[in-house]
Amino acid sequence: MSIAPPPPCDFDASGWLSAARHIPSPNCDARPQDMAIELVVIHNISLPPGVFDGDAVIELFTNRLDWDAHPYYAGIRGLRVSAHFFVRRDGALIQFVPCTLRAWHAGLSNWEGREHCNDFSIGIELEGADDRPFTDAQYATLRPLVACLKTRYPIRGVVGHSDIAPGRKTDPGPHFAWHRLDEQTA
Repeated sequence: MSIAPPPPCDFDASGWLSAARHIPSPNCDARPQDMAIELVVIHNISLPPGVFDGDAVIELFTNRLDWDAHPYYAGIRGLRVSAHFFVRRDGALIQFVPCTLRAWHAGLSNWEGREHCNDFSIGIELEGADDRPFTDAQYATLRPLVACLKTRYPIRGVVGHSDIAPGRKTDPGPHFAWHRLDEQTA
């Protein structure tokens, strides 16, 4: 498998990254006025769980998922969620929500005593599952993406979903190699 080159750090005024494929999600809204983007939240997702390379995640984030296509979907029927970015197993980068808007990725959450992390965070979903390692290609895309976000916004922290929603969420999971992210983004 070839590793995708790092995305250029080129955002437009709305927060769309030029190097990403853009698939707009309706599952977003305005951030609170004058809210600084200070946090990056790393997630993992696969639909159905443990199945990669299909379009179910894209369909979920764009409200086009066929709820009857798999038995697992009955438990998430009607869910309206999104993330700013989605990194596929091959390193391909998709952006669903411009960074200036609030994506619906964190849910009930708290970071450093502040609730509602969606208000001040960027959500990055990695195509994966808690019980599997992520790919070299994903880290090759994620590292420069996080570095780019840190140059564009006043990011003070990079955390897992489990860090801001402990007991409720477990992602990105024990196989996420934090040291691989820190190599070039610290």
